[in-house]
Amino acid sequence: MQAHVPEQDHQLKTGQSGPKVRVLLVEDEVIFARAVAKRLQQAGYDCEHAATLESGRELVRQMLPDLVLLDMRLPDGNGLDLLPDLVARGISVISMTAYGEVTDAVHAMKLGATDYLKKPVDLDEMLLTIEKAQAATRLKHHLDYSRQRNVHATEGVELLGDSPAVSSVQAQIERFAQLVAFSNAIPPTVLIQGETGTGKDVAARLLHLSCANSDRPFVHVDCASLPAELIESELFGHEKGAFTSAQGSRCGLIEAAEDGTLFLDEIGELPLALQAKLLNVLERRMVRRLGSTKEHPVLARFVAATNRDLHQMVLEGRFRSDLFYRLNVLTMNMPPLRERGDDILLLAKHFAAQTERRYRLQPRPFSVEAVNMIRDYHWPGNVRELKHQISRAVLLSRESQIMPHDLALPGDIQPGQVTAIPEHGVTLESAEKVLIENALRQSNNNVSEAARQLGITRMAMRYRMERHGLKV
Repeated sequence: MQAHVPEQDHQLKTGQSGPKVRVLLVEDEVIFARAVAKRLQQAGYDCEHAATLESGRELVRQMLPDLVLLDMRLPDGNGLDLLPDLVARGISVISMTAYGEVTDAVHAMKLGATDYLKKPVDLDEMLLTIEKAQAATRLKHHLDYSRQRNVHATEGVELLGDSPAVSSVQAQIERFAQLVAFSNAIPPTVLIQGETGTGKDVAARLLHLSCANSDRPFVHVDCASLPAELIESELFGHEKGAFTSAQGSRCGLIEAAEDGTLFLDEIGELPLALQAKLLNVLERRMVRRLGSTKEHPVLARFVAATNRDLHQMVLEGRFRSDLFYRLNVLTMNMPPLRERGDDILLLAKHFAAQTERRYRLQPRPFSVEAVNMIRDYHWPGNVRELKHQISRAVLLSRESQIMPHDLALPGDIQPGQVTAIPEHGVTLESAEKVLIENALRQSNNNVSEAARQLGITRMAMRYRMERHGLKV
């Protein structure tokens, strides 16, 4: 005996709200069609019925259904004849075929059907299959939106500079693109290394744009910012009930990258337990969601980045050696800003002009003294720090030129130098406070980045800041 599914309960279960989902049933067996239509209406769907291919085509034009239940054997032809038109319109299709005619279902799936049902159809199974088809449609729309958003996010991405160091990086990106330009092979992993703020994310996006499938998703995963209790679910996805708060199935970021690029930023922050799972994905090119027994193929290109010395972390037991060797196939080193010569001034002028355009300000040149300060400063935060400081100077300056005091640079701080610690009577507490203050200053009050510079966790950083009365 089939269980009754109340309309309201079913809508809560499937997440339906607002306009009902429109279902077209193309089926010539009248008694069966009535039973299906009644059950669908009870479950909260709008349902129309067509008994032939011709009437089915007409109803498709009239009602624009969200989903079609399509019988394969009809009085005026095969359901496969209607299927291509439905798929072209973006309509989900569930084929229905009699027992022993599985070849029709296989053909339907090849032509783009979402799923299939065997006759005699169990109505409970039919509802579950429709729910799955709707979930797949929502995921596809989400990924299509994400793909368009990522296309816009990568527009105008460029690595500015004429220095030999930058030219070398640009040549490497072109070379890496050529390696897979004429091959169907999955691109090798790329590891981008460099100090914080050197543009590792820009290099990753340029690698993606250099690929033939640059219109596919670019998924940026910041391993340092994902909460420890959620990172596994975020990366690998989960099925309903996999853990207490898993109210439904969810695609992970690895799956969401499809055959585009998955950028694992700050890979050195990934917990050891998840490093093993990531290695398994890279080796087998398969991913399994939490709570699932099924595996999905992984076609995405993997690009990782870090400001840590992964080799040293391997020696210290904080990073898996096998994962390090698997990531370290193609390596790119981003040069620090202090090694890029006149690129510093070129970038400063670029960021100034960018800010002026954004806020519709009159262009103003840098004074000679400001130019000298920009060239002489060591820029521990690299391009990111330069961009923030220049934007700030442009916005706050009230003179006809951008002056040194507008830049507000701590010119007496040198790389690795601790300031404001007295020569006599120094205590561990005072030294620690100054170290934290310097790290916060150099990271523009970014607590996570300051913690990374000091080699401690963000939680430990927060604890020490509270102890010393430091706030950001």
